[in-house]
Amino acid sequence: MDRDALVKRNQRMAKAFHAAPLKHRVRRLLLRSAAALPLRSCRPPAAERILLIRPDHLGDVLLTMPAVHALRRARPIAEIHALVGPWSAELIAAYDCVDLVLTLAFPGFSRHPKVSWRSPYQMAWAAARRIRRVGYSSAVICRPDHWWGALVAYLAGIPVRVGCDLPDTKPFLTHPVPPVTAHAVVQNLHLVESWIGAPAHYAPALDFPVSDADRGFVAGYLQEWGIGPDDPVFCVHPGSGTWVKHWDERSWAVVADTLTEQLEAAAVFTGSDHELGMVRRITALMNKPACIIAGETRVGQLAALFARARVVLGPDSGPLHLAVAVGAPTVALYGPADPLEFGPWGSRERHIALTSDIGCRPCRVLDWANDKPENHPCVRDIGVHQVLEAARRAASSEQRGPLMGISK
Repeated sequence: MDRDALVKRNQRMAKAFHAAPLKHRVRRLLLRSAAALPLRSCRPPAAERILLIRPDHLGDVLLTMPAVHALRRARPIAEIHALVGPWSAELIAAYDCVDLVLTLAFPGFSRHPKVSWRSPYQMAWAAARRIRRVGYSSAVICRPDHWWGALVAYLAGIPVRVGCDLPDTKPFLTHPVPPVTAHAVVQNLHLVESWIGAPAHYAPALDFPVSDADRGFVAGYLQEWGIGPDDPVFCVHPGSGTWVKHWDERSWAVVADTLTEQLEAAAVFTGSDHELGMVRRITALMNKPACIIAGETRVGQLAALFARARVVLGPDSGPLHLAVAVGAPTVALYGPADPLEFGPWGSRERHIALTSDIGCRPCRVLDWANDKPENHPCVRDIGVHQVLEAARRAASSEQRGPLMGISK
């Protein structure tokens, strides 16, 4: 199949993927009917208590934090609780602006398949009963399309429910906010500020607190690999949540070998437990030695490692946003996701988003199921020379320049 034919094929498939199937349209009608039923509100707590509902994984939660900081500035004495997946609990618990972290294995985000079509609704009712016992004055549904979280807040009887004005979420909201086309940081800020107002003199920035204990862990781990506390390093995080975002493993090996010489720094490969096999395959293709820390770090330790890196490279993923948050220069490879919406939030010189010129990008489809990888070359089309040039430029940059958070 030639490139033009492939682009047209993928565009048709993406359009079909994003079209609401019949079962979703039926669900929408049922949800509207459920929202029309009378439901007793819970008794609001004596002091203001706000629940943030964010089911996503690391990257999306990080991009929510500037909005959470804005909320804290506007409500300095309120209790702010976060309901997140267990996969994000460690991340958000590191922030002082959040008073309590509650966890829930959200359906659709957990890796466990649902037992039956009824199980998400049974789970929503059970979660709502627990939340009602705590008692909240307001809830913010941070993910725009998260009808399930909006349903839980409604069933819990929370008097004020803020979320995006979308067909599946709106019936359960008291404050539906029209969505904006902008970077995810701006979207999250818009949601919160439409409710509380914009805090004065607030410049949204992405951050993550790094502890001395995590810095000590990283220093000790690198020392075991012969890398001293003052030795320069760069990091490669080659994995992501889906195969369609992956780059060629041999290309990563070439980039790591070349940057080891050009930056005069040690290559450190990071990743989760299930990405360790990929990391070992890449390092086996290298000519230079490399440190492997994949599967050995918690979120805070990974942040401490990134904080001392000359540059962090990888496909679009949560860990690349974590690297931005601790001030490390980054090079991120984007395919199906739109960097105008999910790109790095920082200086364009210091945080570089690379894309290919294929016409079906960004399709915003992260799961192509059993379709062949060669039919989705958007990330693999990015050349080794592009990554190397971007890495050198980012590593030599200063922390300044315009932000990526621009509207389309």
